[in-house]
Amino acid sequence: MRTHIRCGKLFTGRGADAAVGQTIVIEAGRIAFAGPTAAAPPPRPEDAVQDHAGAFVMPGLIDLHTHISYGDAFTQEAIDLYGSMEYRALRAMHLARKVLDAGYTSIADPACSGLVSPAVRNAVEVGLFEGPRITAAGPALTSRQGLYDWYPSWIGVPPASTGVQVRSMDEAIEEIRRQTKEGVDIVKIALDGILSVPGKGLVSGFNQAEVSAMVTEAHRLGRIVAVHARGTEGALQAARAGVDLILHASGMDDACIEAALANGCAICPSLTLLTNNIDFSQPTDDSNVWWPPLQQKELDGAVAAIIRARAAGVPVVTGSEAGFAITPCGEWHARELETYVRLLGFTPAEALHSTTVASARFLKEGDSVGEIAVGKWADLLVVDGDPLADITVLQDPAAITAVYKAGRAVERRAPFVSGRHAGEMSQGMWNSLYTREAVSRRGLGPLAARAAE
Repeated sequence: MRTHIRCGKLFTGRGADAAVGQTIVIEAGRIAFAGPTAAAPPPRPEDAVQDHAGAFVMPGLIDLHTHISYGDAFTQEAIDLYGSMEYRALRAMHLARKVLDAGYTSIADPACSGLVSPAVRNAVEVGLFEGPRITAAGPALTSRQGLYDWYPSWIGVPPASTGVQVRSMDEAIEEIRRQTKEGVDIVKIALDGILSVPGKGLVSGFNQAEVSAMVTEAHRLGRIVAVHARGTEGALQAARAGVDLILHASGMDDACIEAALANGCAICPSLTLLTNNIDFSQPTDDSNVWWPPLQQKELDGAVAAIIRARAAGVPVVTGSEAGFAITPCGEWHARELETYVRLLGFTPAEALHSTTVASARFLKEGDSVGEIAVGKWADLLVVDGDPLADITVLQDPAAITAVYKAGRAVERRAPFVSGRHAGEMSQGMWNSLYTREAVSRRGLGPLAARAAE
């Protein structure tokens, strides 16, 4: 049996326009025909016909920076310390489903607790649950003072963290081999992290020889290599080592751009975490005083750097860094596309290309997804509206009228609950320092009463 999908407008993932009067024919989950309805094979009696003649049909969206194991966390401690690994896996399955319902049929998860994301990937692939296609990493490799080495040295990097600390090149190579054996698709290396030097900015946690050795070994084993590098030093090391994907690259300079071009690296800026912090943070958030201004400074530098890199020919692909309380899974993925258009100078068609064809290169499915073309998986998004005219329509849940994965319509679910179990949270106590002055100022307790007298 084949499925015929009649399209009002069809955007294949390539080109600048959508074609009208088009039909997609799907057989065995893959696209058997995509083109003018007049040229399509006629439906047979047993075939199904789906009429989306009033809608915009395009490839399913791709997000290369989604952390389903993070649990939409409020704090770093909630990510690393609280919630059993078993609970995290169940929660990650729930969040992965939210991502699929938002129209994202493929994601990459670069860093998770344990093997949570590879496990969810496997469960989806064998049909235990419904979810997006997942290209998964394990814990990211970090060093002393690198990202994930958040805690005092007497605590170190907890076993349940989304990072793993390597203390020598031998340990790093062994960790890459162990993760490869356990089935990761991506090896993630955290380059810069928590140490900043005046006049230099963020310092990489590794030297160039170490970065190059890790990338060489991961590539030898057939893994995709993604790195976290906000600072200039880390981005330059990554580009010189020939990584596949530089996450953030906010401090990329001309030397980084030149090396990225020479070695075929792409950038995934992941600006949504920055823009959401800047636009949505409230005074009740513990980080409100200091973080949004830092995020604005980084955003300003990142926009300038990415515009230069893109003009030079460095590919810019799409990821939202979903998985935090400020970027919940299933909510803000498509805001990254709006930011590309609003701040980076992309046309809507270029933004859609970035989140489909261009991003597919960094998935384990590779050329099998990201485009509406014969032989590709029939992962499709049906939109009531035209993203080429208004890219923000992809952020409206009501505008996503259908999602297809491998040619089958996903049964999209009712709004998801967002409750939290006590086991995944630290014991919250106070958000303020209750000095005598603070108590009196707020009119609390007997001190305030005495002051009133």
